[in-house]
Amino acid sequence: MTSSEITVAEYLLTRLKEIGVDHLFGVPGDFVLGFLNQVLKSNVKYVGTCNELNAAYAADGYARIRGVGAFASTYGVGELSAINGVAGAYAERVPVVVITGSPATINFRIRPLLHHTLGDYQVPLIMYEKITAASTQLVSGDTAPAEIDRVLSACLSHQQPVYISVPSDVVMMKCNRPSPFSFPVPAPSDKDALLEAVSEAVTLLDKARMPVVIGGMELKRFKLQKEFSGLLDASGLPFVTTMLGKTIVSEHHPQFLGLYEGDRSREYVRTRVESADCILQLGALMSDLDTGGFTMDLDDSKTINANMRSVKIRHHYYENVYLHDFIVGLTEKLMRRNAKTLDIRCAAESCVHRKTVPYQPDAPKPLTIKRFFDRMSHFIKDDSIVIAETGVSLFSAAEMLMPEGATFIGQTFYGSIGYTVGATLGAGVAAQDRHVVLFIGDGSFQVTCQDLSTMIRNHLKPVIFLINNDGYTIERVIVDRTYNDLQPWKYHKLVDVFGGGLGLDVRTEGELEEALGKAATCDGLVFIEIHTGRLDCPESLRSAGRSMAKANQLD
Repeated sequence: MTSSEITVAEYLLTRLKEIGVDHLFGVPGDFVLGFLNQVLKSNVKYVGTCNELNAAYAADGYARIRGVGAFASTYGVGELSAINGVAGAYAERVPVVVITGSPATINFRIRPLLHHTLGDYQVPLIMYEKITAASTQLVSGDTAPAEIDRVLSACLSHQQPVYISVPSDVVMMKCNRPSPFSFPVPAPSDKDALLEAVSEAVTLLDKARMPVVIGGMELKRFKLQKEFSGLLDASGLPFVTTMLGKTIVSEHHPQFLGLYEGDRSREYVRTRVESADCILQLGALMSDLDTGGFTMDLDDSKTINANMRSVKIRHHYYENVYLHDFIVGLTEKLMRRNAKTLDIRCAAESCVHRKTVPYQPDAPKPLTIKRFFDRMSHFIKDDSIVIAETGVSLFSAAEMLMPEGATFIGQTFYGSIGYTVGATLGAGVAAQDRHVVLFIGDGSFQVTCQDLSTMIRNHLKPVIFLINNDGYTIERVIVDRTYNDLQPWKYHKLVDVFGGGLGLDVRTEGELEEALGKAATCDGLVFIEIHTGRLDCPESLRSAGRSMAKANQLD
């Protein structure tokens, strides 16, 4: 006969499984070992990482593919090591469950000077409260279920991280077995505000001769891709995406014009957007990198700006209008436009995109960033997960036309270098049937490289291109000083150090072709080190460097 009671750890793990967490990343430490012992007995698979920061990054990458991720670490030293990864997830609205194994509850009352603690035992909780949508410290089996459900609901509702501290004596406390999880349902829009917002927006869009749509990050985070596609199909309107919104829908869509990032856009895209007589902006986060250093020239009097819970049309504000409802309302009311009247030069057919231009290698010629990414445009497979590190990799990969079904991941807002090593681990675990490709620079890689070994240990098979440009090029384009130099490594040999995979060294276009040929027959992780010049980078990154130099008074 099944008992009506289970442990608090079992309750939490049951809930994680229900909301879509099949894997838990983490690092052991004495305060969390009791919880990890229960993880090993559960249906949630534990994936150990080399450090807590990468565990947080991995949970973030996992969540961007699966919808939610989680990691566990020990109190103090572990959770604070991970806090930067959680901050990035908070900034970019990625739902990550942070689980901390903490000292027994009596210690929070009498505060002995235990290892890993700070005297004031509440400091980590207070710190995490600033970068999470909800937080809790469990104190008993009686109250734990309601607290766990409250916090997990907030994670899914806000699409942001949450924090659960599990004291070592609470892990095995008994609590009631859970009933099915009640997934949060968004609060309904204010009906009158919604009707007025839709009516005003439809009037402007239907009157406009050359309207355009901008798709942003929130469409991804709140899983509104289907609704967005429905709007495009029903209206016939052309659209662009921001860098954070890249691959919301297929970049081969006949109405997709390209990536819009202000002055850093292709000239046709910039002109077409900024000359539009009505701009429908959906779910965009107007960060500096997303807006080309705040160079987007959008006229407020012509702009409809909709985010998760509000709509701004010209100078009118509509509160409590949910983005989902607004998109559906527009889809029902907008008239279908004739593509021939809208100056739609779809990105997939534009001759300026790398993918549409045949690539012919010049075997002895040294590789450049431009030529490398020209080649990559023909290398990425359909349905791939493409991950690009902040810097040369991100700005170059963002300009590629992604193949059908591809998912693009880049930390475009928070921009923490080293993020993508953990994110690649997380994405690879989340989607082991998909081709994962990582582009990363040598400076970023040195920050978080250890978890290359975790990918090998877990038999993941990403293709990793390390761009070795001898230091921090993203910083050099801001100001070029000796603090941007690094000790050079023989990066491609790390697969031997870490115990598996194929490592290759590439300096010419011919060697790249040979390496890709070997990669195609390798049944394992592939690591290709690409050598380029120190300041070889796309103009968009140089432009970003100039903007940052000016903003920081370095020019």
